[in-house]
Amino acid sequence: MIRGVHHINFLVRDLESAVERHERLLGVHIERIDELPERGVRVARFRAGETWIALVQPVAEGEPMQRLREHGEGFFLISYRVDDVEAAAERIREAGGRTTSAVPRSGLDRWRVIDIDPAGLDCIPAQLCEDGAERGLPE
Repeated sequence: MIRGVHHINFLVRDLESAVERHERLLGVHIERIDELPERGVRVARFRAGETWIALVQPVAEGEPMQRLREHGEGFFLISYRVDDVEAAAERIREAGGRTTSAVPRSGLDRWRVIDIDPAGLDCIPAQLCEDGAERGLPE
């Protein structure tokens, strides 16, 4: 079911400063900065091999902002790469786990994601991600 790590999200307070540090210290190239108003965040991302690393700055109330307030900057969630997000979510539910929604939501670049209830994974914030761009799905 899991084919790898699609992306890892890290919360930051100041996206521009975080981008500058990552580029300078790690020699990475930030490929894009996106606004996700429906999630209340700004996101900068770069690749580490086949895995996206996303720097997430909350800019509006919601779960990312609450997590930043409670836990500060750092790890936010891991997103597992799957071929079919609905089938993977159903498999989790059949095995006794829970997802936080019944249907996937849209993410960046045709990503389709469903969050896994962290209580079932030792409190690890995780989600399933189907990459529509990899599958050739229309934009």
